[in-house]
Amino acid sequence: MKMRVYLDNAATTALDPEVFEAMKPYLLEDFGNPSSTHWHGRKVRAGLESSRKKIAELLHCTPGEIIFTSGGTEADNTILVSALHTYGIRHVISSCLEHHAVLHTLTNLDRQGSLVLSMVDVDEKGHINYEHLESLLKANSGSLVSLMHANNEIGNLLDIERVGDLCDYYKSYFHSDTVQTVGHYAHDLSRIKVHGLTAAAHKFHGPKGVGFMYIRKDKKIQPFLHGGSQERNMRGGTENVTGIIGLAKALEIAYRDMAEHIHYITGLKSHMIQRLRESISGVDFHGDSANLEKSLYTVLNVSLPESDENEMMLFNLDLKGVSASGGSACSSGAASGSHVLEALYPGSRRGAVRFSFSRTTTMDEIDYAVGVLTEQFKITV
Repeated sequence: MKMRVYLDNAATTALDPEVFEAMKPYLLEDFGNPSSTHWHGRKVRAGLESSRKKIAELLHCTPGEIIFTSGGTEADNTILVSALHTYGIRHVISSCLEHHAVLHTLTNLDRQGSLVLSMVDVDEKGHINYEHLESLLKANSGSLVSLMHANNEIGNLLDIERVGDLCDYYKSYFHSDTVQTVGHYAHDLSRIKVHGLTAAAHKFHGPKGVGFMYIRKDKKIQPFLHGGSQERNMRGGTENVTGIIGLAKALEIAYRDMAEHIHYITGLKSHMIQRLRESISGVDFHGDSANLEKSLYTVLNVSLPESDENEMMLFNLDLKGVSASGGSACSSGAASGSHVLEALYPGSRRGAVRFSFSRTTTMDEIDYAVGVLTEQFKITV
């Protein structure tokens, strides 16, 4: 019997009903503009600032260090472009595995002659070479370093504390795209030496179209979007109040139930790894994604043996009711495919399917997806 199975939670997650209930009053009743000084505006402003305070408490920072945005892409662009301009930085260190919100921003600035871009070495499994990173920093003190906390395609985790310490020692600005880890891991920003990081609510069961950036108070940057004086003069434009209320509620739930969610989702992932190894001869896994101790627990990137029909695998899975991806959802439909897998495995003809899980995923759904993948693989080889 055909099921509808959603295993693309790294792309977006389902809105939590508890989050929706928190948002409803701001959709139907509390509609004032938070910048207005009358009663209707002040009431909404109170809800917005309460949300900011809640997020700051969870992340162990100050409310003034949280700036709301339309999502992770805007937050990444803002931090990168504005930090470069604010501090006159000319040298940037990043990696070929970053999200396009970072890579495209940096390569565009590089083409314009606004910076010199160095790429830190990565090995065949996607691990950052920390010794090479230090050598780049040693030769270019005062750089901007942009490295993501968890890779959205292969699930590799960055030692964010180690990179923060290196950047601190070499007096460099450290930005990390944490879109895949905020809401899934606890971040103590009183301890991590990061100057800017980013989040998007829809990655942890909040609404789409809203996120935030953390800007450390001793490393403030100039605004990227100009207009009004919203967000402490850091981001012009009327705030997405309903989204912000939902974001804060979703993050509160994520922290409240985090240990339970990690245990449950890791169990699903472990079960899928075991079932795939039993069902498909020659199956492998990209990056660290099958390492339950060292990878992002919500992502499993499956490497299938070579087949002429591997490029149709996602389409065939969809026909059978299984929603998954071949890389980043932001690249869906791109003829070039996954830039991450191409960088690590150039010219490989092995198939790639990224399954990503959430607390709404069930064991029955995992079993169904494994059955469909196994059936399709046998048909195509």
